[in-house]
Amino acid sequence: MYDPTGQETLCPAGVEDMTVVTNERIAERIFRMTLAGNLVDKMVCPGQFVHVKCGSGSVPLLRRPISISDVDADQQQFTMIYRVEGEGTRLLSRMHPGEQVNVLGPLGQGYPIKQRKSGEHAVLVGGGVGVPPLYYLGRKLVEKGVRVTSVIGFGSREQVFLENELKELGDVYVTTMDGSHGTRGLVTDVLTVGDVDPWDVLYSCGPIPMLKALQELYGKEQTEAYISLEQRMGCGVGACLACVCHPSEETRQNTGKRYFKICSDGPVFGLREVAL
Repeated sequence: MYDPTGQETLCPAGVEDMTVVTNERIAERIFRMTLAGNLVDKMVCPGQFVHVKCGSGSVPLLRRPISISDVDADQQQFTMIYRVEGEGTRLLSRMHPGEQVNVLGPLGQGYPIKQRKSGEHAVLVGGGVGVPPLYYLGRKLVEKGVRVTSVIGFGSREQVFLENELKELGDVYVTTMDGSHGTRGLVTDVLTVGDVDPWDVLYSCGPIPMLKALQELYGKEQTEAYISLEQRMGCGVGACLACVCHPSEETRQNTGKRYFKICSDGPVFGLREVAL
């Protein structure tokens, strides 16, 4: 089960017009944007996200949820990495340094790391745009003396990003579906062949099929593991019920909950806490 007491103390969300510092393409359809502003002071817990207004008018109407990839408190800047999918993210990709982006956040429940101890081994498992929040998480773990190994999966070489940055934190295993870079196959292929040393905790973020595979691998074991769900959202604060998911049968019996709101109850859950 997810233990919120393992989080850093969460700060209440705020809203601010933040200034674009950089906005660059780093892989196929993948952009990295750094923003500056006072909201950075609230971004203390890895795994949270921001809700970004992508245009100056009413189109697109809804904000876009984007994970926090890194935080530089000294410079009051944070970085988010996003994939260009539709009109909202296309507008973001065209923004230039000095322009303003309206940001609501930080939102959601992040990864619990307060209980981590020096000398432990954490495995970070990410797929596609599920990789970005694992970088800030990895940095915070390394600060606590935790050994970090990252296993990240993509479709092809052209889609790979953050490999070098994660290598600064520890060992990195990369998989691609077509075998054009790293190991051919899935992240679970690396985890099951025994290349990764025994670990104390697993943190993950990525597409549902990947998270389901992790549940199948470790769901029946008494291992400490957490997953972060990617989901389209409406309000981002738990009011509209557009991003609900079902609890696992065990969780439902223990808590009586009929659904979780991913934006406010998550996006991070215990591995066995939700039904995927």
